[in-house]
Order: sequence, then C-alpha cells, then structure tokens
Amino acid sequence: MTSVMSELLRLEMAGWESLCDGSGDDFYRQIMTDDGVMVIADGTVLDRDAVAESLRDAPAWSSYEISDERVVTVGPDAAALVYTGHASRPGDEAPFVAAMSSVYVKQAGEWRLALYQQTPLAPPPGR
Repeated sequence: MTSVMSELLRLEMAGWESLCDGSGDDFYRQIMTDDGVMVIADGTVLDRDAVAESLRDAPAWSSYEISDERVVTVGPDAAALVYTGHASRPGDEAPFVAAMSSVYVKQAGEWRLALYQQTPLAPPPGR
C-alpha cells in the first residue's frame, strides 16, 4: 500500500469514526478546505459550514466498511480516494451502500478534504 493510500485511508476512516461517535460536525469543519464541498446521495451540494451544521444532530452510524479502495493522483499535492462504502444505523433495514470519492489536497503539509461525492448503489445480496 502506498504512503498516500495509507494516509488518505487513515483520514477517511477517522471521518467515518467521527460519524459513528457523533463528532462529525467538528471533524469535517476541521478537515475540509475553506471552499470544500460535499455532494451527498440525493444530489445536494453542501459547503463546509452546511456539512458541519447537517452533522450536528445527525443520527450516528453504528458501523461502516470501506472496500475496493484506490487512489487517483490528481496533481503533486492532490489525490482522490475512491471506494465503496457500506454503513448501517440501528433500525435500518439495509445498509447504505455507495461509490464514494474524496479529493484531498495538501495545504501547509496536511491533507485537507476539498470534495466528497457519493453515488448510492444497491446493497449486495445477503447484506
């Protein structure tokens, strides 16, 4: 596994952990670039402040899984982590499954999230 892959996976998993423990609003306010956006499953585009606000009282995820991950180099200080994400909340009939892309840029030596996008997928049979 490349260094960039391991760094971005570590950040992505930290984001998911924050969504599981209820601290996602603080995590994403800190990690997103000033002009960063998220394009969520229903097509809504949220800027950093709207992301943090939407996560403040959002129900926590109980579990998540990242699979089929790969890194696409976008430039000398930018890379996209592309993967399939599976996540569940208590009481959900089926997990949320989506193709996810997180574009990170290095600012002042730290990876920051500039763009996150999710496209819902049908859950695999038996999940």
